[in-house]
Amino acid sequence: MMNEMWQQFFSLRRDKPRTLQLQIRQHLIDAISNGLIRPNEPLPASRALAKELNVARNTIIAAYKELEFDGYINAQERRGYFVNEITYEQLSGAGPSNTTEVEPNWLDRLITKNPSTKVNIAYPADWKKQPYTFTVGQLDSSLIPFYEWREVVRHSSTVPEIKKWNNDHVDTDDPTLVKQIQSKVLPKRGIWANKNQILITAGSQNAIYILASLLVNQDTKVGIEDPGYPDVRSILSLKTGKIEPIAVDKEGVIVDNIDPSCDLIYTTPSHQYPTGVTMSMDRRKQLLEHAHENNVVIIEDDYEAEINFLEKPHPSLKSLDEHNNVIYVGSFSKAFAPGLRLGYLVAPEGFITEARALRRLMMRHVPANNQRSVSLFIALGHYHNMFAKIQKTNKERWNLINEKIKNEPLLSCTPTLGGSTFWIKIPESIDSKLLCKELFKKGVVLRPGHASFFSSNHPKNYLHLGYSAINTGKINRGMGLLINQIKLMLA
Repeated sequence: MMNEMWQQFFSLRRDKPRTLQLQIRQHLIDAISNGLIRPNEPLPASRALAKELNVARNTIIAAYKELEFDGYINAQERRGYFVNEITYEQLSGAGPSNTTEVEPNWLDRLITKNPSTKVNIAYPADWKKQPYTFTVGQLDSSLIPFYEWREVVRHSSTVPEIKKWNNDHVDTDDPTLVKQIQSKVLPKRGIWANKNQILITAGSQNAIYILASLLVNQDTKVGIEDPGYPDVRSILSLKTGKIEPIAVDKEGVIVDNIDPSCDLIYTTPSHQYPTGVTMSMDRRKQLLEHAHENNVVIIEDDYEAEINFLEKPHPSLKSLDEHNNVIYVGSFSKAFAPGLRLGYLVAPEGFITEARALRRLMMRHVPANNQRSVSLFIALGHYHNMFAKIQKTNKERWNLINEKIKNEPLLSCTPTLGGSTFWIKIPESIDSKLLCKELFKKGVVLRPGHASFFSSNHPKNYLHLGYSAINTGKINRGMGLLINQIKLMLA
């Protein structure tokens, strides 16, 4: 019989997706690495362990065979299985210490100073457990076509498909994904590009980091929207101290406010982050003319471009650009699954060649299996169908929230044409950080607007409220809690 210490390593769950064999294998590795079984000590006999765990003996034997094949244990004739000494040392960290008496100050060695101090817009770790999740950039799991996604992943994991993507894709991306972006994604934004003008990235943020690394140094002056996307500001601040805020109104960035000496401009014209406004056609033409006259590069982050349900989406800046000043950034992460981390760049061929080379130095390439799966997902029409479902659901949620805001004098918002967020103004006497902190205690997850502003002397009475992750049936109650908390704080 196993003792209690042993038993704690073998809490098998029949309801887990992992097989019992895999669970036992993991538990055995944990037992070895924690010193429960030391070098040259025997493992329990397969028959005894099977009886103790109430599993088939063949399950134990199979787990032992896998561990033997991987070098964790060795079989000794008529004696059983024993832990390999070298394996134990590797797992347990045994061996002489390299620690010196005086540790060097590693923070003083950093060339890029303190990335950890940059604004982090992450939510609390347990936000998913809360009932009223007005989070930004997340997706209601009920909108994900799980069956369809499993099918494309299963197909991309067949032997013929694995043979196509299992090698390094340093100089190319998955040709089928590039083809789908060319033929089914970009044309909807009025963009026509050849395969050499497209680079797959690990989400739009990775694309922006690549662009910043190629285009920005300490002498580069960059214009960004204010309020705007905090992570872009943080990325750019690693490269240059010359960052110029550009004010935003109901038509998008105010072009007349752009410093003529700016070398580069970052903008989110489809749904400005965080206000949600869509840049007007007149403003788009004005911005492009400014870029042409001043030899400015525009980075167009076109997230949520197609999620307009009050009007048809405006053409992308890239599609209107006659002078090749615009670099286009797209993403599947925000539209499909934030955790997928898959995006793309569209730029001139020569530029993409250099961007691809830099990506190789950073991460070689985006996981090829994910590329293939997303390609199939698009090709089979699942991506289009999911978009239609998201658009319909978001419109329903937008109407509910908009009605609440319209009928509540304590709230006002920037008019939008759709998307997945509201930029809400609350009474000036209330700090949205404190408001969000109190609301979280009641199960309401909201983001204060503080981080989106460039200046430290910014208004503190804005909320960035998302509705892509919350269940539709919980919106009224969640909005009611928000309004009641504001009234309580005013009192």
